[in-house]
Amino acid sequence: MATDAKKLQPIIIKRIKKGGHAVHGGAWKIAYADFVTAMMAFFLLMWLLGSTSEGDKKGLSDYFSSPLKVSMMGGSGAGASPSVLPGGGHDLTQRTGQGKTGDGSDPLVKKKKAVEAMRAEVAKQDAKAMAKLAAKISEAISNNAKLAEFSSQIRIESTPDGLQIQIIDDQRRPMFDSGSAVVKPYMREILRELGAALSDIDNKISLDGHTDSAPYVSGQRSYSNWELSADRANASRRELVAAGMPEDRLGRVVGLASSVLFDQANPLSPSNRRISIIVMTREAEERLMGSSRAPAAKGIEPARGAQSSGTQGKP
Repeated sequence: MATDAKKLQPIIIKRIKKGGHAVHGGAWKIAYADFVTAMMAFFLLMWLLGSTSEGDKKGLSDYFSSPLKVSMMGGSGAGASPSVLPGGGHDLTQRTGQGKTGDGSDPLVKKKKAVEAMRAEVAKQDAKAMAKLAAKISEAISNNAKLAEFSSQIRIESTPDGLQIQIIDDQRRPMFDSGSAVVKPYMREILRELGAALSDIDNKISLDGHTDSAPYVSGQRSYSNWELSADRANASRRELVAAGMPEDRLGRVVGLASSVLFDQANPLSPSNRRISIIVMTREAEERLMGSSRAPAAKGIEPARGAQSSGTQGKP
């Protein structure tokens, strides 16, 4: 009986049913994609800012601050192009800028090119005028027997500032009395010939006086090589004007003492004592004297009177 009872005992099987996770939506994927896009845009912006010049940044800032003002000043905006593609509207060959016309020309670039072309033309005309003037002066010297004797003391050369004519002192033939601004007779002849040659020029003239580096010795206080070189330059100016050179052609008359030596290896060389006349080019005139022509140098007189040779200690 006991055996039968065991056989009749039911067998219980427990099955554990695992519950599934709740269904998640795809919203997190969209948020992550937005985050990645924003970070990519941020790093792209940082790269653009790092590779853009300060001038371009300033231009962009000005445009977005006041686009109408930029347009009125000649700049171009998004509305200046008939096409949304940057580079010139219908003209797909244009690579830079936006153009109002089919040729894609930038007004600023046009203006710059026009100025450069004008400067080149002026420089070309100046070069021709300088060459003609140099030939004229050389011919005047060679045709004058007296001046031909002093041709070794007259140097004519073309420089970036214009045609430079230098009258250089010689130990045997000084241009001025010792330590003074009294012009020697032969120097007067040279200056008169140069003044006649410069009578019909239109360019401004720079007139510089130079001395050697020997200290000026005299009993007069506050008179040095600076005053002496300025007095000699002024004495030369008067001779040039007396020969017919228009006084309003003078741009400047300066004394440079020994600050610009002709013979740098020998500061005491007589060749450092000289008068330098530069017929300036238009570009040099604009650079040295301002964009507009300087007023005529009328009435320039020496700061002090010419000194007597008997009271000076150096030439």
